Amino acid sequence: MTFVRLHVRRAGIDTYQQPVVYMRSDCHVCRAEGFEAQAQVEVIDDGRHLLAILHHVSSDWLARDEIALSDIAWTTLGATDGDLVEVRHPPVLESVAHLRGKVHGRPFTYEALRALMDDVSHGRVADIHLASLITLCAGDGLDVPETVALTRAMIDVGERVTWDETPVMDKHCIGGLPGNRTTLLVVPIVAACGVTMPKTSSRAITSAAGTADTMEVLAPVDLDLAAMRRVVEREHGCIVWGGNTRISPADDILIRVERPLSLDSHGLLIASILSKKAAVGSQRVLIDLPVGPQTKVRSAAAAEVLSKGLVTVGAALGLQVRTVATDGTRPVGRGIGPALEAMDVMAVLERAPGAPQDLRERALVLAGWVLEMAGRAPDGTGRSMAREVLDDGRALAKFIAICEAQGGLRVPPRASHTHVVVAHASGTVAAIDTRLLARAAKLAGAPRDPSAGAVLHVQPGDRVEVAQPLLTLHAVSPGGLHYALNFMRTQLPVVRLEADA
Repeated sequence: MTFVRLHVRRAGIDTYQQPVVYMRSDCHVCRAEGFEAQAQVEVIDDGRHLLAILHHVSSDWLARDEIALSDIAWTTLGATDGDLVEVRHPPVLESVAHLRGKVHGRPFTYEALRALMDDVSHGRVADIHLASLITLCAGDGLDVPETVALTRAMIDVGERVTWDETPVMDKHCIGGLPGNRTTLLVVPIVAACGVTMPKTSSRAITSAAGTADTMEVLAPVDLDLAAMRRVVEREHGCIVWGGNTRISPADDILIRVERPLSLDSHGLLIASILSKKAAVGSQRVLIDLPVGPQTKVRSAAAAEVLSKGLVTVGAALGLQVRTVATDGTRPVGRGIGPALEAMDVMAVLERAPGAPQDLRERALVLAGWVLEMAGRAPDGTGRSMAREVLDDGRALAKFIAICEAQGGLRVPPRASHTHVVVAHASGTVAAIDTRLLARAAKLAGAPRDPSAGAVLHVQPGDRVEVAQPLLTLHAVSPGGLHYALNFMRTQLPVVRLEADA
């Protein structure tokens, strides 16, 4: 069979994680194949396959015999400029039929979910079908057996790591709390005690910084599995980005579609967390559940339900899971944004005067529980062991060693533009709106600009006077700074004061 081919080129357009290709609407291939805009197409280059969404172009920046690829499409296909590629309709997916079965009341089986996750992980499932899957799973759409099956399927379609050491520990935070970068403290404390803790973390999706974003300003995080293994075997721990490891590869794809839909699903959340923990070889996992009106877990009742699901599904997978509900009503530390949060972490590790004590104490509590779960500290003594390791400098030395093993310790960048937001009246800080604070930090440029974000100067309960600094915005450009300031001026106060009686 003879295929008509097109010359491929890079469009230079960032479409985040969604591969997109661009073709002229009057292209002979579009006409012959009947490709409509927004259709899913398959691009083949020297045996490599890419599924992408088609956008039509009517201007002359693209020739009729060319196809242009977005950045993620270009990277995924691994094409070379000028290659001749085949473009065709993608094959019909049998796995999508399982979605219709669920609509008609048939529970998902492991076999059905394994087929779906295999197609998802290879980019073969269109966003409209992914959205259908997420909608079917929303709320209580997945029961416990289905959640266990989904978690197993997500593990089985990716890489899986095993370790010679035991126990292998892990720690996860549900998220939603600005500045809560305890992982960068817990891992070196635990690893300094000789306990194995291979930590894979995510980048920010809706927040001003993810753990991987913050770690990246201090050391490389884009390690593959072989490099990650070398670091852990040398230093007992690592802090790397999970997206470069093919550990539970379907998860990031599901998250990309799930976030804009704003549909909560305990089943999907549990599968997302535990599939990555099991795949990386963890055996015992501590999960931090910050509880607060503006976090992902908004009440003690919700925390109890989620905790039960995590423990139950974890046990079915052979994982020992412990959950802990923590205070999610206020930000942690002072910095919001990758570099500013990294500075907080280093201040705690270096025992610097003025280091944020709330971040320090929160990390010590979590590290203590991990040490007790690992059997390294008797019950009730983990926190004191963690404090000793932090205070005598072993945690700092281990963190530096981990950074060097991952590619070298870096100095966090500093923003070139700042603006201090001051109190317009005297009073007591009643509350800090964590969502608005995170939003302002994002509008200032975080996490895209690692040095951007915000630094808090007050905490709830503090007494402030007129013109006293409340927070400082950081940005790499005047435009980003003004954008964040304008947002703050049109919203409810980020820092709410109670006037004097």
